[in-house]
Amino acid sequence: MGPKFDSRPSFFLSASIRLSRFVPALLILFCCTGSAQSQAAPKAQTLTLSLPECLQAAKEQNHSRPASQFAVEIAEAEHRQALAGYWPQVNVKGGVERTDEPLNFEFPASQMYIPSQSVTIPAGAAMVTIPAGAFGPGFPPATVQLPVSFPSQTVTTPAQQFPIPAQTIKLLNPTTETVSGDFKLLLFDGGMRHGFGEQALGAVDAARAEAHRTDLEVAEEVTRLYYAAVLARQLAQLGNDTLVKMETTLKVTESLYQNGAGTVTKADYLDNKVMVETVRSMVAQLEQNEASAQAALAYTIGYSWNSTVIPADAEIPNLPSAEKLDDLVSAAYQFNPDWAKVEAGLRAFAGERQTAASGHSPKLALTGELHRFWNSYDGGISTPQNRAGWVVGAGVEIPIFDGFLTNAKVAEAQARINKLKQEKILLQEGIGLELRDLFLKLNASEKTCQASHEAMTAAQEDDDVSTRGYGAGLLTTEKVIRAQLQSALTTAQYEKALFDHRSLQGQIDLTVGKEIQTRLGQQ
Repeated sequence: MGPKFDSRPSFFLSASIRLSRFVPALLILFCCTGSAQSQAAPKAQTLTLSLPECLQAAKEQNHSRPASQFAVEIAEAEHRQALAGYWPQVNVKGGVERTDEPLNFEFPASQMYIPSQSVTIPAGAAMVTIPAGAFGPGFPPATVQLPVSFPSQTVTTPAQQFPIPAQTIKLLNPTTETVSGDFKLLLFDGGMRHGFGEQALGAVDAARAEAHRTDLEVAEEVTRLYYAAVLARQLAQLGNDTLVKMETTLKVTESLYQNGAGTVTKADYLDNKVMVETVRSMVAQLEQNEASAQAALAYTIGYSWNSTVIPADAEIPNLPSAEKLDDLVSAAYQFNPDWAKVEAGLRAFAGERQTAASGHSPKLALTGELHRFWNSYDGGISTPQNRAGWVVGAGVEIPIFDGFLTNAKVAEAQARINKLKQEKILLQEGIGLELRDLFLKLNASEKTCQASHEAMTAAQEDDDVSTRGYGAGLLTTEKVIRAQLQSALTTAQYEKALFDHRSLQGQIDLTVGKEIQTRLGQQ
């Protein structure tokens, strides 16, 4: 009875590419296909791109980047709103008003009181003119002026009240046109506007850090999917090559069995046949993985759901890292988006504290107004003096007591600053620990790549020797099948180790916040 290889197919399958990290993108891709059935399908594209071309295309077409850029624009607009407080506020207003009745003023009825008084008339003389004919015809015949003397006398009047009736005074006609302009300029605010500006700048810095994180995540995801597509293609090709070799071995086994060489039995032939068909089924899965990886790469770049991006690279490059852990950690404190967001938060909270503290300071402002109105009435309040004019003033607001509200606001802002400072310490240690863990994994991955390469070289040589020996009848079928599977398995393990190594480099780039090669100038 021939040897059993029940564990070999599943073990070989474990070396195939795992697309679990690409499931979210694929699910979105498949969901989009269902929702777009009622619309015209976009034109399918099949592109062969290098990694730099994929990154450039993602920079231009990825749909997550515009959202972060709009967030930056929102924060910058809010900062400009905060700076508007340093400028004078000037407004002009105009309009026409029509009332149902002319504007008037009702002067109410009243009483005028005159007290009792005595008037003394001293004695004197006065010339009296007597007109002609005053006492009959001809007497006197002409006008005569005669002196008349009168004695002194005293006239006494009693106290009296004179009633004054109500009066309606018209002020304006029903139609009035007006135009006016005013301005306000805050001269001193105790740091309130500067505090608002610092808060807005902190929001801008935070939005820029988040946009930077989005760019890093897009670059890391595109790079990972690019090399995943390369790995999927290599594994699919490896599966096909292994299938071809095992089919050739199956023909040799069949020939030796039918010729009755004695060393090969029917059980050996059947075991070989089972392995060939098992590998054939796995090749189909590997080819499906390759197509899925290429579709996920195209979708992440920003192409339509039915597009395909084929990597231009034939293999994953083996680039040993030469970075030092201390340099990575130092660079992370400069470029890491989370670190930048903490710095932005401290700036914003410092501005909030300054704004709150301005509640203790007086506020001084300069105001002014120009006005002009037109009315066809020339009385009441529609006089040349009232129709046009200007007003200039200065106002001051001095806080006296607000129930300790300002103190509470300042204490709250200071507590926020202290809290964020403690979180900054935790983040500092967390970034260092995360980079240390990734650095250790990267070193172990390099050793794994080296060992896998040595194992692959030995397995390929063993496969070549075993195949020649089997053709000469020197080896058993079990040894040949084991050698072929072992060669395929070690090759897959080596390619997977290169992919893991490149993925770790991408994670370090994402944590540091900047491309390692660009930052250190090593490539």
